[in-house]
Amino acid sequence: MVRGPEHLSYEERLSELGLFSLKKRRLRGDLLNAYKYLKGGCQEDGSRLFSVLPRDKTRGNRHKLKPGKCQRNMKKNFFPLSVMEHWNRLPREVVESPSLEIFKTHQDKVLCSLL
Repeated sequence: MVRGPEHLSYEERLSELGLFSLKKRRLRGDLLNAYKYLKGGCQEDGSRLFSVLPRDKTRGNRHKLKPGKCQRNMKKNFFPLSVMEHWNRLPREVVESPSLEIFKTHQDKVLCSLL
């Protein structure tokens, strides 16, 4: 534990330490997993979880996600459904990042203004 900021609020301590809130860290992890599924970096088959609607005429990024067949009756807070809304709002330069490290860098900049 870091000594000194005990008198600060949770948000102030996170800001002082340069960290995201727990909610943003969970979202960050989910978005990283979505990126890995889409780029083929995960062992599991992501096609059952969601599919990509490749369009050139969409606002924002061209890789919008929609639920897979097995996910349509799942609860709203299940991973693919909860992350799709945020993924579909990511800018094109984030979604089309050539590597995971570049994706993380761009994503962190966007997360600073999200939530």
